[in-house]
Formats: sequence, structure tokens, C-alpha cells
Amino acid sequence: MKHYQANLHDHEVPSGKYQALILKTPRKIVLLVFALLLLTIIPFYYRSSSIFLTKTIPNPPSSLPFSPLKDEEAHEELPTITNNLECDIFTGEWIPNPEAPYYTNATCWAIHEHQNCQKYGRPDSEFMKWKWKPDGCELPVFNPAQFLELLRGKSLAFVGDSVGRNQMQSLICLLSRVEYPIDVSYTKDEKYKRWKYTSYNFTMASYWTPHLIKSKEEDIHGPTNTGIFGLYLDEFDEAWTTQVEDFDYLIVSAGHWFMRSMVFHENNKIAGCHYCLLDNVTDVGMYYGYRKAFRTAFKAINSMKNFKGITYLRTFAPSHFEGGMWNKGGDCVRTKPFKSNETQLEGVSLEFYMIQLEEFRAAEKEGRKKGLKYRLLDTTQAMLLRPDGHPSRYGHLPEENVTLYNDCVHWCLPGPIDTWSDFLLEMLKTEGIRSAEEKRHSRDRRLH
Repeated sequence: MKHYQANLHDHEVPSGKYQALILKTPRKIVLLVFALLLLTIIPFYYRSSSIFLTKTIPNPPSSLPFSPLKDEEAHEELPTITNNLECDIFTGEWIPNPEAPYYTNATCWAIHEHQNCQKYGRPDSEFMKWKWKPDGCELPVFNPAQFLELLRGKSLAFVGDSVGRNQMQSLICLLSRVEYPIDVSYTKDEKYKRWKYTSYNFTMASYWTPHLIKSKEEDIHGPTNTGIFGLYLDEFDEAWTTQVEDFDYLIVSAGHWFMRSMVFHENNKIAGCHYCLLDNVTDVGMYYGYRKAFRTAFKAINSMKNFKGITYLRTFAPSHFEGGMWNKGGDCVRTKPFKSNETQLEGVSLEFYMIQLEEFRAAEKEGRKKGLKYRLLDTTQAMLLRPDGHPSRYGHLPEENVTLYNDCVHWCLPGPIDTWSDFLLEMLKTEGIRSAEEKRHSRDRRLH
């Protein structure tokens, strides 16, 4: 209410002529005039106030399944921009959130079948009722109206594997309380999707590139019967690098595909492999290819002539196979999150995470020379603590004649992956503050 009082005060300072008129007018008439003015002006200011005061949610198209915000939610006061720059929002614990989830598999059509855990009989629901609490501050629950207002006229692309697609579908479901997008894809290939929120002129796209660089399957079998992929470590994957130059935000991620058998190509020749068991080919390990792939992907972004956007690296989200490897009967059957003192990042997940950070810092330093910005969407610690959030066997009907392993890589929707949008929105809200700080530090360095 203080906002309204300030605005009314600014616009109600009367001129000298108006003051004289008031002095000559009976008191009852003056009070009546002021009452009429207030009744006229207040609704006008309510409708035209900033998005950070109030936001009315538009109605969805009647032909779409929809879960609208409740009336009291539709007019709720949106969170103000907070300064969490001094707080690490990625270090914390999961705490109960009885208000979640904010959509269901019945209200959102964007859920991939293999992540539609409720549809395929997952018996528990507590995995949907948690929120992330950073150690030193608060992380607001995702607000779809505010997100769409902040990205009005903007564009966002997810670049990576099917976990990146999982993230995009989560975001579509969270935004469905405000609006559903229309499909404006330039191809019928499901690997490359583009969606538009017409009321906000906001475009969202996904580019499926499991290795981030040029790659192709060279053997459909291989040592593990999951194929051998040829990775061209010094060549861009032009399926996405030629498409994202005009985007305002990129979210880049990759990981789990690098555990499969691979042959590495560099300078037009074989440079080694990971578990390929080929004669006269040295096994240099998966970390070699993982590092080079991120290095080349970041090089592609930094070499784009017209790209002016912000690149987010979404860090590795660990899987949670227990009792065996993914193809040896491993499963994920826990029903509650870990506490931070009950597990730790180690092994392959730790190596992937450290490589990502190292290549991110190098790319950030190089990109700064061109005025490009890099940001770390550090989901690793939060997701390490969520062994309960995977589909496991609940990605298809039990009687279906399909060959599918227990899925402890992707995330149920609704589920813990929805928190990635909490992180993203908070980062978008503080971007202006962060950019100003970086400019100040850069100026100070030049002066000294």
C-alpha cells in the first residue's frame, strides 16, 4: 500500500489555482470531490503498476488442458528482486514443502512419457513435496508470471542431452499456470523443438546434442551392446551452433552419454577411445573426451560473430543407481532425500563436475574479451541429495513389451528437477546487479 500512497502523493500536488478553488468551496463538497478522485485514480494505478507489485494471470486457450492459478494467487504480490549475490544458493538442504507440486501429469501435456511417474503407477508422492533451502538465504519458489515478464521479448535455448529436454519440459509445466506455448519448430525432428509464448513474445527451444560436438554412431553394438560413438573433438555440432546465435540465453549441459563406448577423432585421425576394445586404439578414458567436448562447445559459442547472450552451464546431475550398474540391474528405490551429511560427491560424478568447472572458467575468461557473459547453474549438490526423484521402473506400463532399464538418470515430473527453475529465476533476477558489479570490478582493474 505504501507504493500506491507514494504514487498518489506524486500526482496529487495541487496547483495554486486549484488551492484557491478549494478554499472557496464548502467542506462537504471538497470531501466529495476527493472521494471521487480516489475512486477513479486507485484502480488506474493498480492496473498500471509494475510487474514487481502485482500481476494478473491471463486466461489460457479453452482448447488446452490447464491448471490456472487460484484467484488469490493470480493477484498475489510478486517477489521483489533480491540480492543473493553474497549467498551461495546452491549449497543447502531439502526441506518439506506441503504446497508442492504446482502442476500434475493431468494438467500438463509436456511431460515425456518416460518421466510421467504418476501415470505409470509410482505408488508414493512425497518425492514431489520438497523445496531447496540454501544455507544462508531464502530461495523463492518459482513464480511463472514473473519469469515470463522478465523474459518478455527474449529467447532461451537448452543445448544438451535428454536431461536438458527434461529441464525444458519441467519449465513448460511450471509456466502452464500462466500460458501454454505454441509449437513454432522449424523441423519435424523431435530432437529440435521451438516453442513460443505469444502473449510475451518469448521463445524457448531445445537442441538435442548428447556430446555437444559433432558425433555419430559408428557401431550399433560395441562392447556393451549400446553402440560405439565417434566423437570429433575439434569439430562443432552445427545442428545447434548454426541456430543459437540470436538467442538471449543458452543453457548448456552434458554428461551421461560420455560413459558409453566412444572413439575420439582429432585432426582427422583417431586419437584414442573410451572402452572401445579396438585393435591398435589406445584407451585414453572418458574424461579426455569429456574435457575436449566442453572446450570445443565453449569455443563454438565464443567464436559466434553475432551472439550477445548469456551462457549458463548447468552442471552435472548425478544418477543414483544402487545394487548394480545401469545395465546390470541397478535401481533407485529410495523415497526420501539425503541430508548433506549423508552422502558426498565422488567418483565419476566428481570428475565430471570438476572438469566442467575448469572448462567453464577458461571459457568465461576468453568470452570476457568479447563482452560475453557466462553463469554457473550449479545443480550438482542439490541433485546429489535426491535419489528419490528418478522414474526407476515407472516410465512405462509393467506389461509393455519394451527393453528399458531402470531409469535413475532422468527426473520424474513433477519432481526435484522443478527446482532448477527456482535457481534460474533467481539468477535472472540478480543478473542486473551481477553485471553492474562485474563492470565496476573491470573498471577498477583498469584504473589500477
